[in-house]
Amino acid sequence: MAVSKTARRLTAAALTTSAITAAIAAPASAADHRPHRTNVEISRVQYDSPGRDDRSNRSLNQEWVEITNNTRRSVNLDGWTLADEDGHTYTFNHYRLDGRATVRIHTGIGRDTHTDLFQDRRAYVWDNNSDTATLRNDRNRFVDNTSWGRHHFRR
Repeated sequence: MAVSKTARRLTAAALTTSAITAAIAAPASAADHRPHRTNVEISRVQYDSPGRDDRSNRSLNQEWVEITNNTRRSVNLDGWTLADEDGHTYTFNHYRLDGRATVRIHTGIGRDTHTDLFQDRRAYVWDNNSDTATLRNDRNRFVDNTSWGRHHFRR
């Protein structure tokens, strides 16, 4: 009977130790499973260019999305994508967004600068009634999105 009592005490001690270890480790492991959020975000969208939608380059370039880096460090956006619900996708090519900076991605044709990039399209991308702009990194991982219209939400 003494062996059985000792075995029960050892088992109880092991279970208690396991429970304490699990309780301490739970918050750390829960934090590890949160989705990775970068501090780069879609900060503004002009989906309905002002004036008549006449598909002129001027009108197309008044349709844009702004991406903002809220950190102090620059972020290499090479290979990142910006897409709408219909699959129109713009891929960033050799672009570095400085810390605390914003870049505007226009729909139409133009000359890329440090603050303005152009998709070089001849048709509108962003639906005036409802759409979702989604930003993904170079590994196709979700970074941010913004929606408007019938499904106005932010993931």
